[in-house]
Amino acid sequence: MAERIYLDHAATTPLDSPVLEAMLPYLTRYWGNPSSLYTEAQEARKGLDAARRSVAELLGCKPQEVIFTSGGSESNSLVIRGAAYASRRALPAGRRSRHIVTSAIEHHAVLHTVQQLEKEGFRVTYLPVDRHGFIDLPALEAAVTAETILVSIMYANNEVGSVEPIARAAGIIKEKNRHTVFHTDAVQAVGTLDINVDRLGVDMLTIAGHKIYGPKGVGALYVRSRTPFQPQILGGSQERNRRAGTENVAGAVGLAKAMELACSEFDSRNAHYRSLRDRLMSELPARIPHTHITGPLDPGRRLSNSFSCCFQFVQGEAVLMALDLQGIAASSGSACTSGSLEPSHVLVAMGLSEELARGSLRLTVGKDNTMEEIDRLLEVLPPIVAKLRDLSPLWRQADEAGSGPSSPPGGN
Repeated sequence: MAERIYLDHAATTPLDSPVLEAMLPYLTRYWGNPSSLYTEAQEARKGLDAARRSVAELLGCKPQEVIFTSGGSESNSLVIRGAAYASRRALPAGRRSRHIVTSAIEHHAVLHTVQQLEKEGFRVTYLPVDRHGFIDLPALEAAVTAETILVSIMYANNEVGSVEPIARAAGIIKEKNRHTVFHTDAVQAVGTLDINVDRLGVDMLTIAGHKIYGPKGVGALYVRSRTPFQPQILGGSQERNRRAGTENVAGAVGLAKAMELACSEFDSRNAHYRSLRDRLMSELPARIPHTHITGPLDPGRRLSNSFSCCFQFVQGEAVLMALDLQGIAASSGSACTSGSLEPSHVLVAMGLSEELARGSLRLTVGKDNTMEEIDRLLEVLPPIVAKLRDLSPLWRQADEAGSGPSSPPGGN
């Protein structure tokens, strides 16, 4: 039986062997609580401090500006609620603003947090995006006012791979209101994009270990010094009183090692990703009629490892199940919405019809994928889609109307 092919690296990645090796001593030998004073604890503290220094160096910030968390979702929730509450509290009672700006295509960890704040009385502006998934910069400029306390815009979209112009957005925001806190969710960006926080111009930035061949259950949050921040998890003085709870030392060490590897292998990994992604972008629409590439058509403006499309007249879930039977793991969008019957909020915000959005497929390649695996996908996917369309009444109706099997392939 052929080995399975994994093409869902935006959802999670396997743990890299060097990362596991770096973590093992802190799971077996140096297992003490880093907040205690005795020898076992101090050995754990050394590992935690070294991990923090490493992450800070890769971000271009100070070690004290790095907070370790349980992952991207916690980091996003922590930073948005923490900045929103602190910024509001810092102003005089008569001038307390509650305005937040975000985009319509954020990860649900951001959107659901902002929506909860909206229920608590905050006012939120949701920026529109164009058909390729890019925020409207003039709309951002118009949205930011003297009342805006926080802007959160993701660096790269997890579903369609669009890379947002974060540095330009930062310039616009600070020009309009230098007190506005700017956060970016960079979970999908580490290892594929520049993550230097000063070059990006951000005040806060989110990272997750399991997206870069690190362990699950650990993340990091960059918070620029003097940025308004109110802790959300209370009960201890860990992380400089910003996030209570005994630190996950082995996880932090693993995250730091995964980041080191991703940054040291930045050029070679990205070149490999691009070669696989570009073959998908050129071949899939040519082999499967009515394939609509989603996200940027310009390869330079999308993540190097990300390809996404929609197949008209089929359901994405059916395609995924058929691929799984062929030994190929893929996704129809965000892993966090798996099982949802609703079409992707990202694709709908980009202007796709709900019917077309339900036929979505996301393929995200990794460092261990090969061109032979991509060729295998290109071999098995066209007949899968053809078979599913033969069973679809919408496909038969389109064929009878003259826009079905005999018409040319579609595209963006």
